[in-house]
Amino acid sequence: MKFLAAALSALFVAVSVPVSAQDNPVVVELFTSQGCSSCPPADALLKRISQRDDVIALALHVDYWDYIGWKDEYGSADHTRRQKAYAHVGNRRMIYTPQMIVNGHDSLVGAKSMELADLVMTYKEQPDVARVTAVKQDQLLDVKIWPVSAPLDGEFDVHLVRYQPKRTAHITRGENAGRDLEYHNIVSDWVVLGHWDGAGPIQLSAKVEGKMPAVVLVQKAGHGAMVAAARAE
Repeated sequence: MKFLAAALSALFVAVSVPVSAQDNPVVVELFTSQGCSSCPPADALLKRISQRDDVIALALHVDYWDYIGWKDEYGSADHTRRQKAYAHVGNRRMIYTPQMIVNGHDSLVGAKSMELADLVMTYKEQPDVARVTAVKQDQLLDVKIWPVSAPLDGEFDVHLVRYQPKRTAHITRGENAGRDLEYHNIVSDWVVLGHWDGAGPIQLSAKVEGKMPAVVLVQKAGHGAMVAAARAE
């Protein structure tokens, strides 16, 4: 068991070679809730992978467990709607926590470290079809998107996501009553910055206030696959 724990720690925490700004990080969305007793291990896994340069890890707290005695202070109906949309696209009859969606396509139940690692590696080995850069200067974010080798088919949504890197919470009711829990990369703002037809380069801009980190995701319209992602630098 000690060997396995050490191997997992090395797998998710150590980043031996920094990735370049042109490499597309793999996007991992965790649907979670403070009212879910099965979620803390997944929250801890998200913390570990959030330290990787080649992963953009985002925690989307849902609101549908609020009725059992504890209202998630980070919960959002928008996050619940996003999870439902993924379920519809994936022909899944129900939504649940914890669930991870990897690059807008693959779904994981719970906190399966090795399965997640395999998925991240699979996506990293795929050739890029599009790239995005997001450069922040003062309060202005300049976003550039372009196809890598050939035009892409379909329409794509350009998402601007901002998140809180770390928060702690003392839970007094519900399934996690009495626990002090730590959360990472908590999504607090998610807007559609614009749309892209995939045919050629496009440039967008947005005003970003405050110091919260920001990422830009380029996703096939209708909650499809991610084709590019970048942190605001």
